[in-house]
Amino acid sequence: MPITYPTPKLVIFDCDGVLVDSETLSNQVLVENLGRHGLQLSLADCMGLFVGGTMQGVMKKAQELGADLPANWVDEVYGETYARLRQGVDLVPGIPDLLALLQARGIAFCVASNGSEDKMRITLGQNGLWDLFHPQAMFSAHTLKTGKPDPDLFLAAACHFDVQARDCLVVEDSENGAIAAARAGMRCLGFDPHGKGTRLKRHNAEHITAMSEVPRLIGLI
Repeated sequence: MPITYPTPKLVIFDCDGVLVDSETLSNQVLVENLGRHGLQLSLADCMGLFVGGTMQGVMKKAQELGADLPANWVDEVYGETYARLRQGVDLVPGIPDLLALLQARGIAFCVASNGSEDKMRITLGQNGLWDLFHPQAMFSAHTLKTGKPDPDLFLAAACHFDVQARDCLVVEDSENGAIAAARAGMRCLGFDPHGKGTRLKRHNAEHITAMSEVPRLIGLI
């Protein structure tokens, strides 16, 4: 018999690396910035260390690794990152079709990110998605004062849409996001297009390499 997959009532997307292909650009800025502050990292090391974290968490870890950072460093690196992202960032392939399908089937969706709303305004705005998510379907760690791997962002989204955790689906690309989904009691698809999703699978995320896989995995095909 064919496998029957549960169809969620709410799909919760991470932003960077899931909706928009911004992780590499943002981390390249971070590599260059930290290099000026005495911490030399490769892009791969930087992404391995920091993807999915809050910027305050990045600052603390970078200092532990030897970076000499000023008190206003978070504002500094955000300014440099925003400037780079304004030059252009692409949507993750398959996202427009997936969002259109969810809309057509009447399935609610939202974004829950450790990033700021200002950052999402830049990345989602230039791709025509800002108005689709803002303001009723956007949950930022900067606004709610809580971030992944704590489950609060996801639980806040579920509460807002009056949906039980078991009826939610999370789409994530970071280990912190997969941990948060597991802690929230939500099914998670771990997006790792170029790898094996090892860090995601260890927290019960189901590895996917393309957004085109999602409809089948949530019972829409």
